[in-house]
Amino acid sequence: MKYMLLIFNRPGFVEELPDEERDRMFGEVQTIMNELTERGEMVRGEPLADPSQTKTVREKDGLPAVTDGPFLEAKEHLAGYITVDCETLERAVEIASRWPDIRFGGHMEVRAVLDTAGTEM
Repeated sequence: MKYMLLIFNRPGFVEELPDEERDRMFGEVQTIMNELTERGEMVRGEPLADPSQTKTVREKDGLPAVTDGPFLEAKEHLAGYITVDCETLERAVEIASRWPDIRFGGHMEVRAVLDTAGTEM
């Protein structure tokens, strides 16, 4: 089963870290990514651009309305994702639990990816 692990964190937190802590965090991410690749669980993963480069589209008065950025009241943003293919939800949660961003106030959302028919649920 495929799971998407959505990475949420506070904008700018990485730049606030001392160099040693930032290097350690990125090293932990690389270790996890290497493990997932070796185990054949890694499907894809990418960071996302800064929220300041985001456009949000909503309906207003029956027409699309485009605004800059994500929700203004949000203290966190979707920073990136990885998609894994693993046997159980528990394994996907285990992977998310190791992600270093959660130590710095971020969180991971684990979501099952449905096939095109959506029959798993």
